[in-house]
Amino acid sequence: MEGGVSVENGKENVGHPPMSMELQQQTQLPPQSAPMRKIVAVASIAAGVNFGWALQFSLLTPYIQFLGIPHKWASYIWLCGPISGMVVQPLAGHFSDQCTSRFGRRRPFIAAAAALVAISVILIGFAADIGRASGDRIGGRAKPRAIVIFVVGFWILDVGNNLLLSPCRAFLSDLSGHSQQKMRNASAFFSFFGGVGSVLGYAAGSYSHLHNLFPFTLTTACEGYCANL
Repeated sequence: MEGGVSVENGKENVGHPPMSMELQQQTQLPPQSAPMRKIVAVASIAAGVNFGWALQFSLLTPYIQFLGIPHKWASYIWLCGPISGMVVQPLAGHFSDQCTSRFGRRRPFIAAAAALVAISVILIGFAADIGRASGDRIGGRAKPRAIVIFVVGFWILDVGNNLLLSPCRAFLSDLSGHSQQKMRNASAFFSFFGGVGSVLGYAAGSYSHLHNLFPFTLTTACEGYCANL
């Protein structure tokens, strides 16, 4: 080889080292698609996300009034959904694409989002009880400590849900490989489970005696809508 030029079998190879046959085969192979059962399992995450959002829409406004938040401020609280969706989903998609974790690109974000949702549900559901333990008066017009805990939990919930959606959709694309049919099926299952979650969430929110199934949720500080939540 001289000056970046090599001669093999009468042909010149300019500036490019010969590529091994094994490496050539690896670069030519398309990514393998996952079994459909795994794609369905990942798509079912949409059911949990939409179930939570449906419960938010059906139960949280009465809960906000129960805590004593003025009606004019309730709309500002609901802004967290669009704002977090506008900021969190693009960032989650971008950083999950760049992730080099040994657990995969998407799984760390999905696990972190699930942890955030679990924390937020505890904060929201027990906001009245934590507020009472912190000094809120029973029967008071407003419960300031419970309101703070609730608002923090509410924002964490929406951030967690939006952090979950973008990597989940990207994960479905990864699992589908280059199969357009599996990608269509994955999108269909994702939409289907989202609809199922919404129906179940609104149905649960419309049942005013849900707390009877779990009597321990009804406490001195947490009544009615609070216990149902």
